[in-house]
Amino acid sequence: MTTSVLPQTATDRLRWAVADGWTVTRRDLAHWVRQPGPVIFSLLFSVMIVLMFGYLFGGAMAMPGRAGGGQASGDYREFLMPGMFVMTMLFGVGETVSAVTADARKGVTDRFRAMPMAPSAVVVGRGTADMLNAILVLLVMIACGFAVGWRAHGGVPETVLAFVLVLLLRFALIWIGIYLGLIIKGEEGVTMVQTLEFPLGFLSSAFVAPSTMPGWLGAVAEWNPLSSTILATRELFGNPGWGGDSWITQHALLMAIVWPLLLVAIFFPLAVRRYAALGR
Repeated sequence: MTTSVLPQTATDRLRWAVADGWTVTRRDLAHWVRQPGPVIFSLLFSVMIVLMFGYLFGGAMAMPGRAGGGQASGDYREFLMPGMFVMTMLFGVGETVSAVTADARKGVTDRFRAMPMAPSAVVVGRGTADMLNAILVLLVMIACGFAVGWRAHGGVPETVLAFVLVLLLRFALIWIGIYLGLIIKGEEGVTMVQTLEFPLGFLSSAFVAPSTMPGWLGAVAEWNPLSSTILATRELFGNPGWGGDSWITQHALLMAIVWPLLLVAIFFPLAVRRYAALGR
């Protein structure tokens, strides 16, 4: 009979955690390769929304600072794409929740817990795999944006920073998804999370400026963490946006960093502790 020797030093524990986390990441990536249907569907769904809002509704959208609609459809697609970059990151929450709950339902999570592996490996591996998927989704959306006429008019550093902010938000949303996946039981809970993505996304500046909403609703939209990233990326890309005179809109770039870091600080330890507490 053999016994596993657990790492003793902090360096060994870190290497152990990284190796185990990467093993779980490769397992999740291999699952997507064998069953690419859900990934392809999510990509096509996001493209469909771009086409629907950019061409079907875009001609009727009034751009911030304009009095009327139809003449601004081309500008509206440039206004839309930063919002869609962020919306696709939000749509990933439901996919994360679905994957985590599926592993728990099939007993995969219990098997992982019974193995001599780093306690953080499962959640870190899941998060890494979802970040790689988010990069793929973002690349597809960038290609879609170019196809409908969107362009980044800022410099290279500003453009790179804008995409980093989008991925930073996705990084934060991953930990929300993992935590929810660990506490939700059954398909009904997954469906509820996926349904709530839409009102949360629409109640932001993704599709229209908060200034066009009733006062109280516009304030809620401005303080939506998604709106800070959307506004900051519009400014960095040099795309049309709305100025706004509230504190939150005047400090959009700062809050596009603060909101995700705050969400990670809350939900990362919650996810790890929830995973460690499973079965108790």
